[in-house]
Amino acid sequence: MRLNKKNTKYVSITCLFCLVTFTTFSLGLNVCMSGSATSCEECLLISPSCAWCAQEEFGRARTLTSRCDLSQNLQKRGCEAHNIESPSSTTMVVKSEPLSSKGSGPTQYDVIQIMPQKISLNLRPGDQTSFEVQMRQVEDYPVDLYYLMDLSLSMKDDLDTIRNLGTKLADEMSKLTSNFRLGFGSFVDKNMSPFSYTATKYQDNPCNGYKLFPNCVPSFGFRHLLSLTDKVDRFNEEVQKQMVSRNRDAPEGGFDAILQAAVCKERIGWRKEAFHLLVFATDDVPHLALDGKLGGLVQPHDGECHMNEKNEYSGSTKMDYPSLALLGEKLAENNIYLIFAVTKRLYVIYKNFTALIPGTTVEILDQDSKNIIQLIVNAYNNIRSKVELTVWDQPEDLSLSFTATCQDGQPLPGLRKCADLKIGDTVSFNVSVDARGCPAPGTQQRFTIKPVGLKDRLEVSVDYRCACGCTDQTQANSSRCSSIGQYTCGTCRCDPGYLGARCECQEGEAGSMYLSACREAEGKQICNGRGECSCNQCLCYESEFGKIYGTFCECDDFSCARHKGILCSGHGECHCGECKCHAGYIGDNCNCSTDTSSCVSDDGKICSGRGSCVCGHCQCTEPGAFGDTCEKCPTCPDACGTKRECIECRLFDSGRLSDNQTCQRLCKDEIITVETLKTEDPNAVLCLYKTENECVMKFMYSEHANGMSVLTALKEPECGAAPDAMTVLLAVVGSVLLVGIVLLAIWKLVITVHDRREFARFQSARCRARYEMVRRMTVLFITVIYSHRQNPRGKPGSLCFPPDTGRLIHLSAGQ
Repeated sequence: MRLNKKNTKYVSITCLFCLVTFTTFSLGLNVCMSGSATSCEECLLISPSCAWCAQEEFGRARTLTSRCDLSQNLQKRGCEAHNIESPSSTTMVVKSEPLSSKGSGPTQYDVIQIMPQKISLNLRPGDQTSFEVQMRQVEDYPVDLYYLMDLSLSMKDDLDTIRNLGTKLADEMSKLTSNFRLGFGSFVDKNMSPFSYTATKYQDNPCNGYKLFPNCVPSFGFRHLLSLTDKVDRFNEEVQKQMVSRNRDAPEGGFDAILQAAVCKERIGWRKEAFHLLVFATDDVPHLALDGKLGGLVQPHDGECHMNEKNEYSGSTKMDYPSLALLGEKLAENNIYLIFAVTKRLYVIYKNFTALIPGTTVEILDQDSKNIIQLIVNAYNNIRSKVELTVWDQPEDLSLSFTATCQDGQPLPGLRKCADLKIGDTVSFNVSVDARGCPAPGTQQRFTIKPVGLKDRLEVSVDYRCACGCTDQTQANSSRCSSIGQYTCGTCRCDPGYLGARCECQEGEAGSMYLSACREAEGKQICNGRGECSCNQCLCYESEFGKIYGTFCECDDFSCARHKGILCSGHGECHCGECKCHAGYIGDNCNCSTDTSSCVSDDGKICSGRGSCVCGHCQCTEPGAFGDTCEKCPTCPDACGTKRECIECRLFDSGRLSDNQTCQRLCKDEIITVETLKTEDPNAVLCLYKTENECVMKFMYSEHANGMSVLTALKEPECGAAPDAMTVLLAVVGSVLLVGIVLLAIWKLVITVHDRREFARFQSARCRARYEMVRRMTVLFITVIYSHRQNPRGKPGSLCFPPDTGRLIHLSAGQ
């Protein structure tokens, strides 16, 4: 085909357009080249896929190519492999001793429950690396339990109940561990106004004038009574010596006591190689930080131990109550599990505390503490049935994400805990680490991964791979740079006032030959209107909003999507108009978290199996489901079945949940027992099920406006009453008699009917016989008469007829 000039021109324009379009498209996809890095270090920071070519003659001419590009592209364009700088993140295990299987015995001081123990990371920014952590809780692990009791006046009946607690508790705990120690402490509140009675007449006896209980001891903040010991009889002795006290306001000073019990390790006697349990028993709410200002205490708590020679808290009247954050920090620092043993009305309040203090759990305490032993055992089993990892001293420029693989073998992204475990189960966690930037040269950072409540830890050291190896061959005032610049990694870094690939130009030199190289495309502004063209290069303006950069000043780090006014939601970096999200976040503005830990319900399922986890929040898909984890759903088909298990284990200690000690953890709903169930509430669902004894159990399931699930159940299942023996005997005898009478009556009726029929048949036969006799006589008579008429000469004889013969004759004649 021959092309004329017009066609040739058209084809040329078309090809040029396609080339520009392809080049622009390619540049748009290649983040390495769009960043216009001017040094090897800048190139490595753009993306983990970017590489730098340090070869001297590479890319010398001013083209669309760059020394910073994908490694495979650099090699295709002639850069030799040994001249390419592209470091990657690495992981090295420094110490990894095998997991233990038993806690007590001669090896109890060498117990290992996390593997590995030390890891070294070498991170390139943006290049994510990962490692695996294994966890196993050993059996027969030593246990230290410190019982911290509220001795305010309202706890008097509880004090009477626990006077022999030590022996009973030791017997129960011996089933779980062979190495158990027990300690005891008490608290009331700060002995100052307005928290306690401070008038002279109340100093020695705050109960003075109180008719119900006229004698009690002076108020105190915290008193350590018995260090941890395996001699449980001493616990009973100390408890029996105690008397209650009386404070003025309802809240107690329990948080003061918890902090001192946690940080005064030597006084309390916490062992390093033991499981630490702190049982906090109370029937009222605690004072919190800033409450102390009511008494003039403006000094915040310092988190230190302040125990005097009498083993009493000496800072009670000097410092404010501790904050929840300080409390959580000290408990975690000393590997202490806190168990809130509180009355039913306080359950919701302390449940909210557990969300703010890691490693805590809450259990419902009876009014007189009669269930305290079972409560402690349940709490211990609950704690030992789960594993949760925490991160200490995490550097700000590091992003960590976890994926848990629990006993079912299924990976759970975003989750750092496993539940429903048995002692000896091994679980694993995949930890991904991503560096977002580079600290100062030579900086080495560390962080620690630690299981909640255990002494074991994984120490992770972090080095950064931010420098290029070619910088070791830097030449100052190199002839390659016109002796007015520094030659490093294949490029010149010119002295101030000079520009160009070889520092051959001075700033301010401009000409038409240079201006064309500073336009991104024909017809566009020079340097996109955001810079000046000098010596064949764009010098981008400075901006108060951020950095403007790029070959044609086309990029910046402030024109990305925002969320609530925050650039990339604070979870990403803005790169040339696009958010590069940190690990664990996705979306155009990085506002969507991939962490699913907040979506895990108490039963270990994501959104209770009734929805999906989107951006760290549950979106319930089951009609009628609601709640933070879609756990509330009165109208769901499985609602009655789920709550049935809680009714069985909470009221009757039976069913599936009673066997694996998860009842107290999974069944936190309020259960009200009634004699008669009222079903008028339109917002409640009536549930029924048949028990093993063939009885019917009924309960109502409803959700209150305060967010609490309430189950109203019958005290006992409805069963048919057992019949009385005499009643059954009389009923049987009566039935037999009745049947006999009925049969006799029927027999009599049949006989009577039969007799009557037979009599009627006899009567009928008798009548027919008489009639036949009369008829025959009549016929005979008629015959005689007829014969006489035929023989008139004969002389009739004398004949005698009965009186009704005439009628019969008449009848016969009629026939």
